[in-house]
Amino acid sequence: MAVHVVLFEPEIPQNTGNILRTCVATNTKVHIIKPLGFELNHDTLKRAASNHLDLAEYDFYENFEDFESKNPGTYFYMTRYGKKPHSSFDYASVEGDIYLIFGKESTGIPYERLAAHLDHCFRIPMAGTCRSLNLSNAVAIALYEVMRQLDYPDLSFTEVQKGEDFLESFDIRPLGRKDTIHE
Repeated sequence: MAVHVVLFEPEIPQNTGNILRTCVATNTKVHIIKPLGFELNHDTLKRAASNHLDLAEYDFYENFEDFESKNPGTYFYMTRYGKKPHSSFDYASVEGDIYLIFGKESTGIPYERLAAHLDHCFRIPMAGTCRSLNLSNAVAIALYEVMRQLDYPDLSFTEVQKGEDFLESFDIRPLGRKDTIHE
């Protein structure tokens, strides 16, 4: 079983860059359904991905049908019209691959597709006065709930790049003090 993030016609490069970075951090493949509202080599996308763009695993598809024909699994759709919270699904019991599908920033996922899959539509709980969350934040919230339920597969629980004991190497005396505190 693998977890995937699907972006339907993303429009804002900063969101897509942030999502790619989050997916690098979770070993998650990204599927991007065209058209995009920006050029993939856009500097803002690269900046948002924070040097992680080269590490990201992603594919492009001409339309939803193209994506669907190549990716069997269980699809979950994020929508403000969902009646279940993202945390209400038992992702650990899903057989096969899991696909978290997120719509474009302006209009979301086409209503016809959502209506045909009401049992797999979810919503991230929020105040009724708020229409929606930022797309990259929504992806992170939903994706990490799936990772939590799967016990964070192949993710590190300790700092790897600087070392697990990195903070232990610091002197914990108060800033500006060269000696110990005397009474």
